[in-house]
Amino acid sequence: MAKLSKRAAAIAQKIDRTKLYPVAEALTLVKETAVAKFNESIDVAVQLGIDPKKSDQLVRGSVVLPAGTG
Repeated sequence: MAKLSKRAAAIAQKIDRTKLYPVAEALTLVKETAVAKFNESIDVAVQLGIDPKKSDQLVRGSVVLPAGTG
């Protein structure tokens, strides 16, 4: 594994990888550790724990994005 730079090591010390963070605290950590000169993005994966084969457990919805979709 490659050695981390000083900046990356300092960021890694701020985050406890064994802890599950609440959403508000996680977003605060993301904003504190942002180092790029552009708007960084994050990916979120949500495990809903549903069975898609059961019709009563379907998840449907729509989202309006702040800047549109294209």
